[in-house]
Amino acid sequence: MEVIEQLDSWQKRYGAWKVKPHPIDSIEHYPFVENTRSPFTPLRRALPMLNLALISSAGAYIEGTDPFDTSATDGDFTFREIPSEIDLSDLLFAARGYDPRFVQQDPNVQIPLDRLAEFRANRVIGQLSSVFWSFCGFIPDAARLADEMLPKVVERLKRQEVQAALLIPASLLCHQSVALAARAIESAGIPTITLGVVREVMEHARPPRLAYYEGQLGSIAGNAKWPEHQRRVLDESLRWLEPMGQPGMKKLAVELETQVEAARGER
Repeated sequence: MEVIEQLDSWQKRYGAWKVKPHPIDSIEHYPFVENTRSPFTPLRRALPMLNLALISSAGAYIEGTDPFDTSATDGDFTFREIPSEIDLSDLLFAARGYDPRFVQQDPNVQIPLDRLAEFRANRVIGQLSSVFWSFCGFIPDAARLADEMLPKVVERLKRQEVQAALLIPASLLCHQSVALAARAIESAGIPTITLGVVREVMEHARPPRLAYYEGQLGSIAGNAKWPEHQRRVLDESLRWLEPMGQPGMKKLAVELETQVEAARGER
């Protein structure tokens, strides 16, 4: 299945938008991708038996290495493979399209390696892939993303023998980029779950499985310095992988519980 349906039509709309003057990081009147169908691959193993991949579009890179290019008009079409055992304090973020203050306070809000390590220890998941994949998801040129970068990501996932993938966006435009990545990965036979907070963008792009809630950009995997909230968001998202027999979306039941806990002063 195509990553972008009616690609020629979208490229014309994108070309018309691109020639109009606007600030480099503005996506006002941006022509978001509009898909009508979703690819789907059933999960063939229970969560406690599978090798899970993490894919983040928050622009994480290792301190001392080259950052992502946040000034590229069409976006940066490179990605990084980063060891999953890395100390999160060694990561920097090329933040584009989102406020980096949350991820600077607690990288787990976008790169939840600590929470996923806990899940592995508690047998919620079988194992976490030895590396995770990072890219800067503020990519206006969705066609180049689909054609240039995503096939390479899929190839690397297969080499790592990944059996499912968790995808986490950071910015508004990241939601589209991550949804398209999920479509490419799922079309290659690897089940995915996409976590998000902007339902409208995801609905247009149509990732195979979407778990969403009313959270904040730049803090998609839960609130900073609140491990229990992060656990709840991630646990409920991952458990949505197993029962699904067709493409769909689910609103996570985390907001009300969070409000009650906040009122009690619990974190």
